[in-house]
Formats: sequence, structure tokens, C-alpha cells
Amino acid sequence: MQKLIEIFGNERVVLGTAIPKVYLETPLLAQKGIAQALVFPKSTQEVQELALYAKEQQYHLIPRGAGTGVTGATFPVKGEILIDFSQMNQITAFDEATRTLFVEPGVTLEAIQTFVEAKGYLYPPDPGSNKATIGGTVATNAGGMRAVKYGVTRNYVRQMVVVLVSGEKMTVGSLTEKNSSGYDLKDLFIGSEGTLGMITEIALRLVVPPKITQSLLVGFDHLSDVSKTVNAILASAVNPTALEFFEEEGIAYSQQLLGLSFPLKQSKNYLLLTVDGNQRADVEERLEQALALADNNQRVEYRHLSDEVEAQVWKLRGAIVSGIESVTKQEPLDIVVPIDKITETIEQIKQMGLTYDLATITFGHAGDGNIHVCILKNAMTDDRWEKQLALFLSELYHYVALQKGLPSAEHGIGLLKKSYFLKEIDPTVLTYLRQIKAVFDPENRLNPTKIM
Repeated sequence: MQKLIEIFGNERVVLGTAIPKVYLETPLLAQKGIAQALVFPKSTQEVQELALYAKEQQYHLIPRGAGTGVTGATFPVKGEILIDFSQMNQITAFDEATRTLFVEPGVTLEAIQTFVEAKGYLYPPDPGSNKATIGGTVATNAGGMRAVKYGVTRNYVRQMVVVLVSGEKMTVGSLTEKNSSGYDLKDLFIGSEGTLGMITEIALRLVVPPKITQSLLVGFDHLSDVSKTVNAILASAVNPTALEFFEEEGIAYSQQLLGLSFPLKQSKNYLLLTVDGNQRADVEERLEQALALADNNQRVEYRHLSDEVEAQVWKLRGAIVSGIESVTKQEPLDIVVPIDKITETIEQIKQMGLTYDLATITFGHAGDGNIHVCILKNAMTDDRWEKQLALFLSELYHYVALQKGLPSAEHGIGLLKKSYFLKEIDPTVLTYLRQIKAVFDPENRLNPTKIM
């Protein structure tokens, strides 16, 4: 491993047993990871040198962001070399004429948002953690709460520099607004979870933010009424920026964790709606239209949110998972189904929870069919938890497939979902996915145990 020190220097190489536990352990997996080395590159050239050395020595490599992922996608299994991109954390350029931001993969979403907001622009994707790195969110095609209007990470990547496991470097995508010139390799690497190449430079598309944003919180007795309202809103001219649903029992965990109160008291299922625009009258009109649609579907109560209360409600919504994890172990899911299947899918989840004696909390992005599920361990023994969870997941992912849904909307497959993904995927599709993997990584040395 002397060559690693030659490439990175002593201070940016950690070997064997000296690798910190945070890289080798995750609450998502009971096992402890195995890695040969941990390195911290500072340039594309260093990543290329590492790739060439790993090729010569037949080492396996895992690129890693901030470790905020929830599928075990960067967990080392085969004694890999871990590549932590946190020191490639510079915003290298901003071209205001084309609204393009050039960044290294280790820049956090928080840093990007702070920079672009100061310039008067918006980078719309907003995954759950603003501590996540842009490289990690590109590798998983992360989404977030604004996806219903603005789309996901894929929609804001213009161009990337990717280092292949061979040591070759290539630029994928284009700085142009349109591109119909050959296969779109950029979109192949986005969402590939570090299995095809190592992203070292990214050019992001920015947008001009709306001048006005307002939110409305609506309460219902029944989830089916939430779903009907969502469908009505999506079929209208409301054009919401965010359309979130969650349950009373889920928000209770947030309240317990944060010590904040929730403004609605008489209902059990909630729809949190945000509308943005440049004219206040237009925004208010669309919110009133949304409320009228909710009235048509048995809404129980509602509240227009002031800035202070809105921030509090969004904070509570964002802390559901943290609140659950503060009291028990949980398995996080991010299934996605056609939007007209949300209610029956959640009802199926609840019934399965009763069948397998597992508590479930559901919430998510109602506007795009993305259902987040937290399966709670509570007082269940470890052995029974593993057995019941496996039965639950196998049945759930099969059910989702029958609904024409998918096992992941924004988290990725990683390790946790691999067996279920492989079980339900079209065999012909899997054959070609594996052939694509073989083109870029014929020896399966790049994040080798993930996805497929």
C-alpha cells in the first residue's frame, strides 16, 4: 500500500484497523464492514492514479460521499479501498450567463444552497439531508419534497467528469441546453450508485427562484380522502411545489423529539401543500383552489401557514425518521407506485404489519407516488425481527411490483434492497443491466457487491 501514500501523502491515507468505525458500521446492517484502506483524493488526477494502481493490484474500490445514504450502498464487504471525496469540496466556478455551477463531488447540498441563494438563484433538489454531498446525490439520483414540480437531481446535471475503473477519464453530458448527439451516457451514470465510474466534477443547472412561496396544511380523517385530494390537485391548475402526506402517529415521534406543537388537532391524516410563483394573487388563488378540492373530499380542518408556523411544520415533517430512530431501530423504505395506488398500497402495508407483528409508519411525497415506510423493531428480539422483517419485505416488494411500482424512488438499491430488486426485475432487463456494468467494469471491481 506504499503506492497509496505516494499518491495521497501520509495524511490522506488510513490503513486497515485504523479506519474509523463510521466507515465500517451502519445501523442498517448487523455485520461489520471490511476495508483495506481509506483515501481522501483532492483531484481528478489522483483518482485516476488510484484507479490505475487498483487495476494493477486488482483492488476493489468504493466511492463514498457523506455517508447519509440508507441502503448500505457504500458499505465495504470485500476488503475494498474506500474513496472519501469530502476533501474535493470546492465550488470551482459559476457561469451566471448560462446559470451553471461547477462543483467538486464533496461539496454538500447545504454549501450549494447557501452559495446559489446568495447569488439569487435556486438549486431545486432537496433530499432529506442537506449534509449529503452532491456526488452522493448524483450517484443515487436523489429526489426530495420539491420533486413534484421541479424534478429530481437528474434534471439539474448538465455535465460530469467521470473516472472509470480503467483509469480513463471522460466527460459526459453537455453544457448546451439541448443534446441529441448519440447515447446519453450522463444519465447512465446518474443513479448508478458508484458501480460504473467515479464522479469527480459536476456542472449543475440553476433556476431563478419564485418570489413568493406559501403553504397550506389540511387534515383528514381517512387516508383515502388525502389520496383523492392529491389526484384532484394534480389534475388541476394548482401546480404544487410540494405535496406531502403523513400520519398523526408519525408526526407524534417528531413532536416528542423536537418538543414542538403541531397546529392541527382534530384529524389523523395530513396533506402539506406548498405553492410558489411570482404574483401573490396567483399563489393565493391556487391555494384556495387546492382547499376547495380538499373540501370536496371530506377535509376536517386546515390552516394557512405563516412563516413561523410553516417552518415549524416542515421541521416536524422532516424529523419523522429522526424521531423514530430516537426510540427504536427501524428499516427505511422508499417504494414508489403509480399515484392512484397510494391508498391501497399503504392499506396493504398496514395489513402486512398486523400479519407480521411489525409497527409501520408511512409518509412521503404524495405528488409522485413515493411512499416512505419506517418498519419499527420496538421490543422485538433480534432473531424474530430479522425473520419477520424478511417475510414482510419479500411480500411487500412483490406487491409493489404487481402495482407496476418500483423498490426505490430516490434512495437507490445498494445492499439492502438487492435481493428484492433481483427477484422482481424483468430477467431481460437484468441481462442488459449486467452487460452495461461489464462494459465499464469488466472485472467487477467498482462497488462490486451492490445493486446486481
